[in-house]
Amino acid sequence: MGTDQASRLRRDIGFFGASFLVLNAMIGAGIFALPGKVAINAGMLSPWLFLVVGVLFLSVVLTFAELASYYEKTGGPVIYATEAFGPLAGFSTGWVIYLARMTAFAANANVMATYLASLSDVFAGDLARGIIISAVTIGLTWANVLGVRDGVRTMGVFTVLKVTPLVLMVLLGLQHITGTALLPSAPFVVDQLGGTTLLLIYAYVGFETLAVTAGETSQPRSTLPKALVGTVIGTGLLYFVIVLVFVSIISEDQYASATLVDVGRALAGTTGALAITLAAVFSIGGNLAGSMIAAPRLIFSLAEHRLLPQWFGHVHAKYATPDRCILLMGAMALVLGLTGSFVKLAVASSVAVIKHGQLQFHGPPEELLRDMRGKSWEMTIPSSDLAEVRDRFVISGSVRTGDGVRLRVVGSDPPAAGARAVQPTLEDAYLYLLAAREPEGR
Repeated sequence: MGTDQASRLRRDIGFFGASFLVLNAMIGAGIFALPGKVAINAGMLSPWLFLVVGVLFLSVVLTFAELASYYEKTGGPVIYATEAFGPLAGFSTGWVIYLARMTAFAANANVMATYLASLSDVFAGDLARGIIISAVTIGLTWANVLGVRDGVRTMGVFTVLKVTPLVLMVLLGLQHITGTALLPSAPFVVDQLGGTTLLLIYAYVGFETLAVTAGETSQPRSTLPKALVGTVIGTGLLYFVIVLVFVSIISEDQYASATLVDVGRALAGTTGALAITLAAVFSIGGNLAGSMIAAPRLIFSLAEHRLLPQWFGHVHAKYATPDRCILLMGAMALVLGLTGSFVKLAVASSVAVIKHGQLQFHGPPEELLRDMRGKSWEMTIPSSDLAEVRDRFVISGSVRTGDGVRLRVVGSDPPAAGARAVQPTLEDAYLYLLAAREPEGR
């Protein structure tokens, strides 16, 4: 292995830098819309679900913390997979995580440009979008080439700018929290448990990239485990109070469309909405800064383990950074970000639905949605009728309201006299096709 090159890396990441890496990997743009998505199915229980999943997730975090205490070299998951299962597993693990981080960087750079465009027409248009993506990508790339300490400092600035508005929002929202909101008396019922659980898990993923930077972390065997466990616990508590304020301020009928920007607007008017929107921009910036630190080290580690050409294992003589890997990451992310290739892939130009080995549909999403017109319905029923209705119809969504339960149902005919047709979604279409040719009422 290229241990001579690896030994030239500087251990400039301390406890706070490691904690910032975990925090920014977990808290990106998702938390600004996630509370409403979870509250649709869990209502006032949402804050507690974030805590419960966080506690359960600690078992995974503690496993990574234990592994991190064994190694002092750059690589994290690459090292773990290589030593446990061999070079092929190590290569696959490192390459897949790198591609995921790099494409996510490109997509999030586009999201940042979209947020800025919503603030002012100055940032709107393809030219402005290209300038924003280029400036952010090139700036973060160069900062990281100049030294891991500069990369961490840049990430630290983004962290402070994104966390401060969220903390202020929580402090302003505390006055709206009631005993009922804190300890709801409603029965413990969560609609669409599987989908809701995936959303909650999404809120906690990303911490695993911290171990990649072990080779540049001061006293990694003690710093990384403490940063991992401490930051995940702190982030879980922050999620709890944010979602608690959300459900205390936003009414049930607005859960589906509301975001934290609406909470900011309710608390402090236009200024509050602007502050939370900027927090979202800085949150994405922090996420991008963390990715630019961690992802190139995956390529460097693969080269260290001779799973990639040694050219990728080069360390800059002056700045002591894996400069070639950082430049590669920046170049690939910039190309994808500017061309929108990843966005097009993420949206998908073609959709296929297979049931029992038979192709039910293949074509563009627009055609699938066009075929679903007049087959998506919405109606409100008493809570006591929910079990019976679930047995009779295909339900794609539900929201508990003061009048009962508002259901989204898919089917060729109206499910009830008072049902109204609504705009179909891809999820509606998927469920409709899976239910096709089955007996009426599932």
